[in-house]
Amino acid sequence: MPPIRKIGIDVKPPAIESAKLLGELVDWLGQRNCQCVLASTGAEVGLPLPCLPLEEMPEAVDIMIVLGGDGSLLHVSRRFIGSSVPIMGINLGRLGFLTDIPVDGMFGVIDQVLQGNYTVERRFSLIAETWRDGERVAVGTAINDVVMQRNQHPRMISFEMRLGDKFVFGLRADGLVLATPTGSTAYALSAGGPIVHPSIDALSVVPVSPHTLSNRPILIPAEEVVELRLTESPALAALNLDGQEHQELQEGDRVLVSRGDSVSLAFLPDRNYYEVLRSKLHWGGPVKAADAR
Repeated sequence: MPPIRKIGIDVKPPAIESAKLLGELVDWLGQRNCQCVLASTGAEVGLPLPCLPLEEMPEAVDIMIVLGGDGSLLHVSRRFIGSSVPIMGINLGRLGFLTDIPVDGMFGVIDQVLQGNYTVERRFSLIAETWRDGERVAVGTAINDVVMQRNQHPRMISFEMRLGDKFVFGLRADGLVLATPTGSTAYALSAGGPIVHPSIDALSVVPVSPHTLSNRPILIPAEEVVELRLTESPALAALNLDGQEHQELQEGDRVLVSRGDSVSLAFLPDRNYYEVLRSKLHWGGPVKAADAR
């Protein structure tokens, strides 16, 4: 691993806890001759540090540390799509599937990372293009999921899904989730979708409260280009990207979803994905000695 000397830090909206933790982290890194650069979104914490917009961070740092929850890490990761700079999350949120490093173990983990003892997982993104009357009116990216859904109106929407020239289904529902493996433990899981291991190149297609109960979640190859067409909506519908970017959809709009570039997430080599699932989802049963190997 290349040496790490310049470290970017992003912190969730300032609170007493996060500001105090940031100060401790900056002091600790300074004692190890590391230069810290703070994302300008968190610059209001008042520390005398160089600040840069998140969009400029990938070209300026060796690693990016996020103090926050999964939402904070997604916010940062969306600016690092296509970059090889690794991103590591310290959990200040709730579940923390991506930011699974606890605060009380933070310094030990970062110390190992500074010594090069870490692995990088590449997670692919999605590109969503909205087309209206033959014109592209919006484009955005997502790390977790692209969701077509009814907006503020309580009635269901109707839409069709195609893969290339193949018609897949027409559906009346509250919406549809297209999730990457990274996003399979987020909204898609709540809607009844499968947990997909990050190493699997697949996209989850998960209906949200479908009117026809036979419409079940499916996995499709990640290389497929998905076309969704909004065929009926009593009011403006919506397209949500990672729950962080919102677009309004009109009846007749088409949404093309395709695989995008990847982001790099940093974890310790001994991280056990299944242990993360057990601890976060509270799967039953104690871990026996034979199972721990």
